[in-house]
Amino acid sequence: MKISTVKRCAAVVIVGLLSALPTGTLQTSDVGLKLIMDYEGCQLNTYQCSANVWTNGYGHTVGVTPNSEVTHQDVVENLVSDVQSAEAVVDKLVTVTLEQYQFDAFVSFVFNVGAGNFKQSTLLKKLNTQDYTGACNELTRWVYADGKRLNGLVRRRNAEKEACLNVH
Repeated sequence: MKISTVKRCAAVVIVGLLSALPTGTLQTSDVGLKLIMDYEGCQLNTYQCSANVWTNGYGHTVGVTPNSEVTHQDVVENLVSDVQSAEAVVDKLVTVTLEQYQFDAFVSFVFNVGAGNFKQSTLLKKLNTQDYTGACNELTRWVYADGKRLNGLVRRRNAEKEACLNVH
């Protein structure tokens, strides 16, 4: 697909629609949402992500087919639903208390790698034994898609690690 034919999301429209959400819709902070949105990027057209999964919006994959197109409203609804799903996974599997910045980092991580990968990870094992630093450091191991080290994942995991360790 030529880059000129890709329909990108208008960030100002997305932010406006997100700001209209009822209070308490998401537990993820604005910082966490920005982390997800910045690293997922957004396209209204369907594309195959680095793991060869049909995707649109901000990394949305559920029910996406090669010819799917979405509106800005669809993108916001899917983003909220996908973030809420990632939050539910973190809430269910993490048995220790998290600070907001840690919660944001782990929600971003789960949003990207999925519940199954998180559930089986050394990261989660370390986290649930209160090895917070060890768990945060595990994030940077998750930089491969289809066996290839991806610079975009390296940048994302470093950002998640910084958020997780509350490094500014």
